[in-house]
Amino acid sequence: MSSKNGKTPSHGLRLILLRHAKSAWPEGIEDKARPLSDRGRKAASAIGAYMEAQGLTPDLVLVSTAERTQQTWTLVRKTLSGKPEVRNVNEIYEAPAATLLSVICGVEPQYRSVAMLGHNPGMEELAAMLTGSGDAEACRRMAEKYPTGGLAVIDFDAEAWPMLRAGSGRLERFVTPRFLEHSRR
Repeated sequence: MSSKNGKTPSHGLRLILLRHAKSAWPEGIEDKARPLSDRGRKAASAIGAYMEAQGLTPDLVLVSTAERTQQTWTLVRKTLSGKPEVRNVNEIYEAPAATLLSVICGVEPQYRSVAMLGHNPGMEELAAMLTGSGDAEACRRMAEKYPTGGLAVIDFDAEAWPMLRAGSGRLERFVTPRFLEHSRR
């Protein structure tokens, strides 16, 4: 079921989990209002360019309402030729894996490829919980660290989002800004 060219599998579902890019820590700013750092802006653009080059434009994007996730999505979106539907979802902010899964399970069946932009530790926990198999090197890197800007692409042999279960996904790839930087050298 894996699709190395980035296209959504002809059957099944694809979930793209993107942790927001590196944020700044300005004094006196509440957590939800923290913006991206310069490094984060560059990383978000690089991840977006990678997604475009690999054909990883989702049908629907679910974005946390935190400023850093909103800014990450804005920079990613600028690089994508396709224009997916976007929903700002407050429940994603600082949510545990179970809440994130509940949000995903509520997605309508016409959306075959969904991206979620959120935060750790929930994103990392959700990716680990859903992944039962996949590219061995990608699984190793994801288990080691899910840094800011980390992008996991997980495919499912399922017809509807409520059918997702722990271990039912195949990690198709895991990419980080640092990995992209090193691969360009």
